[in-house]
Order: sequence, then structure tokens, then C-alpha cells
Amino acid sequence: MGLEQLDYGVFIVYVLGLLGLAIWVSKADHPGERNTEDYFLAGKALPWWAIGASLIAANISAEQIIGMSGSGYALGLAIASYEWMAAITLILVGKYLLPIFLRNNIYTMPQYLQQRFDHRVKTTLALFWLAVFIFVNLTSVLWLGGLAIQTVTGINWLSGMIFLVVFSLAYSLYGGLKAVAYTDIIQVVLLVFGGLLLSYLSLDKIADGDGIIEGFTRLTSELPGHFDMILSSDNEHYMSLPGLSVLIGGLWVMNIGYWGFNQYIIQRALAAKDIKDAQKGIAFAAYLKLLMPLIVVLPGIAAVILYPDLSKPDQAYPSLMGLMPTGIKGLVFAALIAAIVSSLASMTNSISTIFTMDIYKGLVKEKSQSHYVRIGRLTTLISLIIALFMAKPLLGNFDQAFQYIQEFTGLFSPGITAIFLMGMFYKGTTSRGALAAAIGSAMFSFAFMKLWPSLPFMDRIGLVFLICLCLAYLFSNKSSTQDNDTSIHVSDIDFSTERSFNIAALGCTVILIVLYLTWW
Repeated sequence: MGLEQLDYGVFIVYVLGLLGLAIWVSKADHPGERNTEDYFLAGKALPWWAIGASLIAANISAEQIIGMSGSGYALGLAIASYEWMAAITLILVGKYLLPIFLRNNIYTMPQYLQQRFDHRVKTTLALFWLAVFIFVNLTSVLWLGGLAIQTVTGINWLSGMIFLVVFSLAYSLYGGLKAVAYTDIIQVVLLVFGGLLLSYLSLDKIADGDGIIEGFTRLTSELPGHFDMILSSDNEHYMSLPGLSVLIGGLWVMNIGYWGFNQYIIQRALAAKDIKDAQKGIAFAAYLKLLMPLIVVLPGIAAVILYPDLSKPDQAYPSLMGLMPTGIKGLVFAALIAAIVSSLASMTNSISTIFTMDIYKGLVKEKSQSHYVRIGRLTTLISLIIALFMAKPLLGNFDQAFQYIQEFTGLFSPGITAIFLMGMFYKGTTSRGALAAAIGSAMFSFAFMKLWPSLPFMDRIGLVFLICLCLAYLFSNKSSTQDNDTSIHVSDIDFSTERSFNIAALGCTVILIVLYLTWW
């Protein structure tokens, strides 16, 4: 497929409009030089609707749209568990984790670890996050984005990646998190509109013009195996999604680690005006997550019928864009690019925040606020350049980038989740115990990968998480009491929530129960 002149016109208008909005937002109420709170946390003034939209825009990127559509093509609706279980995870994060973070007035996750433990734990996890954000997240988003641009327009994938880097820098480098968050509102509107329209056209095409209900009926009847939410042990994709483990096992560990302790996700909530706005934003994001499989997974399943001979599953979403009419195709392509540049901007802002506030500021002290902001901007630029050069060597040989990301981050997620949860809810956890969990996560994950290859990925995550909990407990108990120098306690934190949040949580739970009962 390719874009026509009108499509390019629509796309150019979108790019210029987004840049104009970003510049206006950046300068509207802060014409002078920024301090670190302005640049990294949007002045702690984000409203709930901006938080919710920005959370989803940061999450739904190339690896999510293209990668998850590819997994829908290969695995079916079962991959939607990542989205639907994330919704209930967000509710739990809003109720039990956000109050702790906001009470301690932190910029970054490593900063919390220093307050709770010490600089060793902070530095270890800060370096880990920097490596993952640059060599896994940034590279995957750039690579899949470059492939999408090549598929849609015919432009070389490298040229596409360079465009994404320049575009991301142009609208986020000056304004920081505030420019990213407010432009994310437009990004999410385009994402939802484009995804729903693509689902509609795909189903209508399958029905030969008889409507989406007929198309969905044909899709479910011709591909019944693609609509099993809980896979049986004899399913060829059981290793990726091992049955009930998506409901009661390792997926919880992945989701809590991602939505609760991932800097480039939780940073939006840290920038809230207050706890009430943060929780409302989280609830808003949870309902958007419930909608995501309709936008990203269903088109991938439809592509099995419409494009059965794709060489790679990740080609499903870009190929489906050929169904779009002229003009609308340009708008949907803009939505795809919107997702990519939004995540790039979010990741690089978090990279610059962690490096500047947790690494650089500890080494180079007593500098001006504007100095640290400049270091943050320079870090953003350097991280994108590194990711640009490393994208193809790291991801060029993988068919499903989404699964690659999960496998790599799965080496460390059990330990990170264990460290935070033990640190929050067990006072006896010490720095030594936290480090043991961090090291043990990588060691046991790698050992199980090599020595127990038949163990499904999700089950491995759950098992290593339990081992990390034990390591944190045992090594903490063997430490001296002087090592446990925590200054953070949760006993005096109020975890009660407003009635509106409670109603939203109940509604989300009921919807999930209905979805799983329907597609079990």
C-alpha cells in the first residue's frame, strides 16, 4: 500500500499542528527558563484527564500497536490479557501505590529506593532502568516505527527512524513532560479513532460489505481458536500464554512492575496536582485499557483472513491500513506516528529524569536548576542517537517484537516488583535483602531459561518472583539492624479513596468478569 497526495497533506498538517501545540503549551504559562520540577514533572500541575490520556499514549506505541496486532495475528485474543489485566492492575496501583509515592514527594523510582533503602539500591536499579529504556524500549519503538513507515510509504526504514527521532525531539526537547502530556491528549484521540475505524473496515471487508456484526460472526466462526482467552496446554502458543497463569500467575508480576514501578509510566501520576487527580487519571486510563484490544488485537486477528500470507506477523497492522480511503489513510497513519513519537518522548523524558536526578546530580552537586535541565535535554538527544544505531542489530531478526520485549524485561521484573512490594509493606526489608532480590532475579531467570526451557515464560516470572520474595526476606533477616535505616513507613498513610474512584473500580471489575466469562 502507499499514501496518496491527500494523505501526505493530512499527515503534514498533523505534524505541524502537533509541533505548534507543543510550543504553545511549553511557553503559555512559563516563558522563562525551567527548573527541574517544571521540566521533569510538569510543575506538578497535571489534571486527571491529561494524566490518563498521557499514561495510555506512553504505553500504546509501535511495540503495542504493531507488535500486539502481530501477536493477535499469531496468537489470537488471548494476547488481550495483557491489556485487560492491566486495567485492574491500574486500579490497584491507584489505590495502594500512588499514595505512598506522592506522600514522599519523589521525582523518580530510584529516588524512592534511596529513601527506603540506600544509594546502592538506587544506583543499581537506576542503571538497570537506563539500560532497558535505551536498549530495549527505545530501540524497539524506533525499529517497529521505521518498519511501519517503510510498509506504508515505501520510504527506507532507516530514513523513517531518523524522521521519528527528529520529530520526537522537535516537540518534546524544550517543553519536557508538560509538552508531552498535553499533546498526548490529541494523540490518544487519534489512536482511538484510527484503531476503531480500522477494526470497522476490517470486519466490513470480511463480511463483503454486510456490516461489522456479520464480519465479526464470520471471523469467530472461521477462526475459533483465535478467540480462546485461556489457552489449553496442547495449544501451540501455550508457552507464551500458559492458561490460568494469565489470571493468577506471572502476568500480575509483570503488570504491577510495569504500571506501578516503571518510571516512564508512573511519572505522569507523580506530576499530578494532588492524589485525587492522580487516582482519577489512573481510573480513566484503566477504562481506556479495556478498549485497547478492540483497537490493536482485533485488527490483527482480522488480518489472518484478509492477509493470510504475511511473511511476519508484525506486518499485519501496516498492511490493514491499505483498507483506508484516501485522506483517512493519512489521518490513521498520523495516529500511528502519534503513538510512536509519544512513547519516544515519554521514554526519553524518563531517561533524562533518571540520569539527571539519580546519577548526574549525585556526582555533580550544587549546580543551578537550568544546568540540570540542560543535562536532561542532552541526555535525551544522546539516548535517541544510541537507540537509532542499535535498533537493527538488536531487533532485526525477531518476528514478534512484543514478545521479545516481554522476554527481556522478564529477566528483571520479578526482582524489581519484589523489592518495591517488600520495601513498602514489610518494614524488616533491608538494602541487603533488596540487592539479593535484584541479583537473584537475573540469575534465576537466566538459569530457568537455560535449564528448564519447557517452563512457560509466564510461569517462570511467577516462580522467580516468589524466589525473590524469599531472598529479600532471608537476607534482610541476616542483616544487622543498622542496615535497616528506612525513613519511609506506610502505617500512617491513608489508603481510603473517593466514592467516584470506588465506583470506577467496581465497574472495571464487572466488565472484566463479563469479558472473561464470554471468551473463556
